[in-house]
Amino acid sequence: MKLSAVFSSSCYSSAIAKNALQPPSLVTLPASAFLPPLSRKLSCRHGVSYNRLSFRGNSSFSSTAISSSKSDSQSQGSESFFRDTLRSMETVYLNRNPTAKSILELVSSIDDEQICYDHLAFRTFGVNGYGINSLASLFLDYGYTQKEELRFPAKKLKALWFSPPNSSSQDGGSGVNGPLPRVFISELLVDQLSPRAQEIIRKYTKKSGSGNKYAAFASALGSLTWEKPLYSEFQQLAGESEYAAWTLVNGYALNHVTISTHRLKSNLRNIKSLNEFIKKNGFKLNSDGGVLKEFNASTSSISVSPDGLLLQSSTVADSMPFSFSDGVVESVPCSYIEFAERLVLPQYKNLSESEIKESHRRDGFEVGNADKIFESTSKEQLTRRA
Repeated sequence: MKLSAVFSSSCYSSAIAKNALQPPSLVTLPASAFLPPLSRKLSCRHGVSYNRLSFRGNSSFSSTAISSSKSDSQSQGSESFFRDTLRSMETVYLNRNPTAKSILELVSSIDDEQICYDHLAFRTFGVNGYGINSLASLFLDYGYTQKEELRFPAKKLKALWFSPPNSSSQDGGSGVNGPLPRVFISELLVDQLSPRAQEIIRKYTKKSGSGNKYAAFASALGSLTWEKPLYSEFQQLAGESEYAAWTLVNGYALNHVTISTHRLKSNLRNIKSLNEFIKKNGFKLNSDGGVLKEFNASTSSISVSPDGLLLQSSTVADSMPFSFSDGVVESVPCSYIEFAERLVLPQYKNLSESEIKESHRRDGFEVGNADKIFESTSKEQLTRRA
């Protein structure tokens, strides 16, 4: 199996670093360019220094054709390249989503917390090769394993999640510099939409040409692989599928990252405590009802899996101005941040805390939980007052 692409950062590097701060519609995708991670110190409105987090990576790339095989062990070089790709995706995500950046800063400021990601999530169009496989190939080439499929009939979605290679773990790092996270990739079942919605999506994916081959590029660059849409077409999709409208203007950008709460060392390792902490610091959480409401309407809710071992919550997505192709500039939803606590499986309940590893905890995802988390970018959540 080969991942055949030649990357160069000698050209465009300064322009791309600048464009990472701009709306996705303003960024073009040069196939010969790759975004080096930004290394400047970031700050937030809470006054916590962002350089306490080790989310910054090596900014140098060489023009190298990369070939990897799942049957061979990963070399340090290939894993380094893979992590640099994830760092670039993360850089775009943090630059566009101040809520996520601020929450990561806040959590890391408590006893110098090391933050581990539970999973990264992406959205795609299930048409013309632009679905799950367009992004999954990157992760499969670097040792990830495909796991269960999830279906969301009401939203006309399906998803697959991928587990990271067991051999790749950096216990001392935070974010993408730490243990490799799970990956959750969903796709819109375009054939199930109205003829008009299908026409719009197919129009842009067709104009993208071979853009689906560069999904990882697009995510790392913060770029759309298709042309900027018309505002009227965005509205048309939004009226039928919030997911479709979000993907049209955000493309392959990270939809969310998820903090693994049980890997924290402070009292924030309990997801209820973390939600209370976030709420007290002025952030709005997704209140769409999960399987179980853990808090009243004035605070937040936690979605709990039927077995009670997977607990999840999330913020409401940030918004940003987007310049549509007809000159209209309107605010569109961007991304959000999620929190997940995975409890110990019953068969391991007698292990001491020092003996418990991630493999002893609840794995995978739940349709019921994920269905509510999807609502973090919905108009209803974005426009509610509290």
